[in-house]
Amino acid sequence: PEHSSARLERYLQLAAQDNWRVANCSTSAQYFHLLRLQACNLQNYPRPLVIMTPKALLRNPLSSSRLQDLTEGSFQPVVDDQRARANAQNIRRVVLCTGKIAIDLLGHSSRAHNEDIAIVRVEMLYPFPDEALKGILASYPRAREVVWVQEEPRNMGAWSYMFPRLQAIVNSEITVDVISRPERSSPAAGFWDLYMAEQEQILAEAFRLPLKQPGGNYVR
Repeated sequence: PEHSSARLERYLQLAAQDNWRVANCSTSAQYFHLLRLQACNLQNYPRPLVIMTPKALLRNPLSSSRLQDLTEGSFQPVVDDQRARANAQNIRRVVLCTGKIAIDLLGHSSRAHNEDIAIVRVEMLYPFPDEALKGILASYPRAREVVWVQEEPRNMGAWSYMFPRLQAIVNSEITVDVISRPERSSPAAGFWDLYMAEQEQILAEAFRLPLKQPGGNYVR
């Protein structure tokens, strides 16, 4: 079961006092620019770099980048949803995610039919990109819900790390909640069919659940 998780939560539990960087890139360009940034920082701001790199993204077209994306630009700690930005006044739910689950959401069939949802990718988890997130969330003035989506069980992954930090930067009128697998002692479902059913439920809930009050997990 341990093979199914890099135990992101353990790295985030140890993240404090500016001791290292923890990232989860969703595209090859982001990965490339992060490595360049790390090399540059070795001269004046050296810190270890922990990167989550799932094999599932190696051949995924949605995680690929153009050559121009590598030769231009820089690493973005938070990647906004350009499709949603063109429709910012209609966004009601901001879905925050990182790494592989972001690509799963962007490629899901339900995305084309949901004009009120923005999918925002948090690529740098620690140090926490509070200013970048504040700016992006402010661009969706009518959003009433911020949902963290992860494929790990609720007691694993980044949720315990993200929740208090998100509450500190969002308006008190906005609900902050999570969509994940239920709490478990093992990171793996143990059966492929069960894993796929749970994964599809997580993706469907990210697009279809109505607004709800804080507290509790969506996937039970």
